[in-house]
Amino acid sequence: MLVYLAQQPTGPEFGKASPLGLLVILILLAGTVLLVRSMNKHLKGLPETFEPEHPEPDQKADDGTEPGLITVAEEPADPPKSSG
Repeated sequence: MLVYLAQQPTGPEFGKASPLGLLVILILLAGTVLLVRSMNKHLKGLPETFEPEHPEPDQKADDGTEPGLITVAEEPADPPKSSG
């Protein structure tokens, strides 16, 4: 079996493409064209930006959700005194 597969293919039909291969390629190209057209229709319906018009409610929900975030309001008036 391996010897048969390793031989160089020869004969009158070697290298000729069948009409079925052309049909498969044409079907794949037509499907690609239809998918591209459909995607373009969907992309045209999307807004230019996804930024919210009124971000205040979202901003309030996001405040303070970052772990380790410390905001300093002002410096203390008296620094702590060391005992010693």
